[in-house]
Amino acid sequence: MTARRAPRGGAPRARVRSRRLGIFGGTFDPPHCGHLALAEWARVELSLDAVWFVPAGLPPHKRAGSATAARHRLAMTRLATRGNSAFKVSPLECRRRGPSYTVDTVRALAAANPGARLHLLMGADTYATFGSWREPGAIAAAAAIVVALRPGAGRPRSGARSRVTWLANPGLEVSSSALRARAARGRSLRYLVPDTVARYIARHRLYVAKGARGARALTSGGA
Repeated sequence: MTARRAPRGGAPRARVRSRRLGIFGGTFDPPHCGHLALAEWARVELSLDAVWFVPAGLPPHKRAGSATAARHRLAMTRLATRGNSAFKVSPLECRRRGPSYTVDTVRALAAANPGARLHLLMGADTYATFGSWREPGAIAAAAAIVVALRPGAGRPRSGARSRVTWLANPGLEVSSSALRARAARGRSLRYLVPDTVARYIARHRLYVAKGARGARALTSGGA
């Protein structure tokens, strides 16, 4: 590659690399180790400078009141991402009124990070519904679509015309819905969520069904 011609009396100008930012949206109810592993895998594979976790304020695909309060999910996501300086948490959607649409979030983050190359991270199951999202074409134009495969799942079709980067990530079969059900039965969440998140769930008695035994079971080592 030919270096740029230096101005008279000066050294060649170094070409500045655009920042590469990942956007990882979701309900995060609760955030778990599978989320963290996916974000870190994408960070390394795509040479991302940072990965922004964006908890949904009011998920448009869920009925009103079905998700845990946004303040709890935001707090848990902040706890989960501590210790990795490349992981950031945005309260953008939690503070926005009305349903949390990805197209609005991508536009807001693009405006806040001019010149950055955005990468939208999602799982294969989520990508299968991408064509039904609000303005999928605008999302794909503003951010590269990055899809992580799930164990035993192939590459689904989204119904949207967009270039996709497929991650060859290791499969971790962990789901937030299964963890909520486990917590409701008073079972341990150890090694499935970060310890800080497990303690938060226990302290606030999230997901605990009426009549369940004390919240201590959520952080114990028992099955």
